[in-house]
Amino acid sequence: MAVNKSKVSAGFIVVGVLTVFFGTGLVFVGPIIIDDQVVKNTVIDPKNDLSYTMWKDLPVPFFMSVYFFHVLNPQEILKGEKPMVEQRGPYVYRKQCRKENITFHPNSTVSYREYRRYFFEPSMSVGNESDVVTIPNMLVLGAAVMLEDLPYAVRLLISTTFKTFNEGPFLTKTVGELMWGFDSKLVDFLNKYLPGMLPSTGKFGLFAEFNNSNTGLFTIHTGRDDIRKAHKVDSWNGLTELSYWRTPQCNMINGTAGQLWPPFMTKESTLPFYSPDACRSLELVYQRAGEMKGIPLYRYVAPKTMFANGTDYAPNEGFCPCRQSGLLNVSSCRHNSPVFISHPHFFNADPVLLDYVLGLNPTEEEHGLFIDIHPLTGVPLNVSIRLQLNLYMKRVSGITETGKISEVVMPMLWFEENGYIDGPVLTTFHTNLVILPAVMEYMQYIFIALGLVTTVVAILVYHKVKRKTCEGGTLPRENTSTSAGEQTPLLVKKH
Repeated sequence: MAVNKSKVSAGFIVVGVLTVFFGTGLVFVGPIIIDDQVVKNTVIDPKNDLSYTMWKDLPVPFFMSVYFFHVLNPQEILKGEKPMVEQRGPYVYRKQCRKENITFHPNSTVSYREYRRYFFEPSMSVGNESDVVTIPNMLVLGAAVMLEDLPYAVRLLISTTFKTFNEGPFLTKTVGELMWGFDSKLVDFLNKYLPGMLPSTGKFGLFAEFNNSNTGLFTIHTGRDDIRKAHKVDSWNGLTELSYWRTPQCNMINGTAGQLWPPFMTKESTLPFYSPDACRSLELVYQRAGEMKGIPLYRYVAPKTMFANGTDYAPNEGFCPCRQSGLLNVSSCRHNSPVFISHPHFFNADPVLLDYVLGLNPTEEEHGLFIDIHPLTGVPLNVSIRLQLNLYMKRVSGITETGKISEVVMPMLWFEENGYIDGPVLTTFHTNLVILPAVMEYMQYIFIALGLVTTVVAILVYHKVKRKTCEGGTLPRENTSTSAGEQTPLLVKKH
């Protein structure tokens, strides 16, 4: 049976056109399918193992690296000379987080408390927790500033109390004691006779209230009713606004809890989050695009206005009383102690702060904070939050422990909390959110190209067949020829 080439060509033309239409359809439908999968994997839903586990258990290793500013000249500082410090560390701790008391609500929100624990990692540290460092004594120098407005006689009594309990202006302790607490007769005395004056009722340590603690009761949006609200804070400890600061804007609780963000971010998007440790909402801004192991990302950094004072940046007036730009006064949420937060080594701060302390050398690479976000999903790929703890200290008459200390914002330590996606989590993330969308994108163009090639070739073949038919003077017809074996008997048959 002869093959009708013109009809076969026509069939291939139809197939080619349909393939082009299918590929073109994928161009429009593909992104919708991908977006639908992103939404499905972003909503906080126990039925979705991947996204729920990532939110609940944070299967990414997180570490806190602590650097102390060891005071080299404590006696000279008491005589009014500039402090000279030497950075010690890092002392690295593995951070373990777990969410408990998870409760879903009918209004598409979920409440939880996140508990955190820290475990020392000697192999990642430069030194041990037994290392000895010298830093300002917050109990003495902090209290002196807090009590400077009391009558002179009371200040003399306070100074006598310090001497009674053998508390001096500087502490020389091990890293472990400074981090997690040490026994102090003065602390025991204050907790007994002035309860509530100190943040901790046990040992006194700079991170004593961090370990084995929770960050408060967060209620956040699941994104089920509106994906644009996913992970955004609805309330914290039952509050929708704070009371630490002087203006409604500064008291707002904005953004997420600082772990995940809503999907579909653009370069115009910002990265707002509420930090209980900083007692305020913070906001990072887009810096540049990049990629991590083949995964596209946006890098967000702290703007220079984050810790600017009210004079340099009017919206921050509510965080005052302020000092130089680059310092956040957190005394209002830290029992009125004269404590300031800044970027490490006073990075992005008023240069005058560097003139008051010797031994600091700020650089963006080592001291700037950043978060690398996968913009399509709002999932952080690489995080590095760096902050410095400072104590405002000066001479206070009547409290002889302060000597002739010059007025200074004294760096005590800085820490970095960092983590990045790696291992099986990275592989799963890369497969589901990079490879599969890329395959779908390539497939749509392959279908279009294949359809176009098929259509063009089929059209050429069809026209070639038509031309040959016309040149032969006949049109092809079905069943017009028979074999010689069938014709011969008819010609020779006799009756």
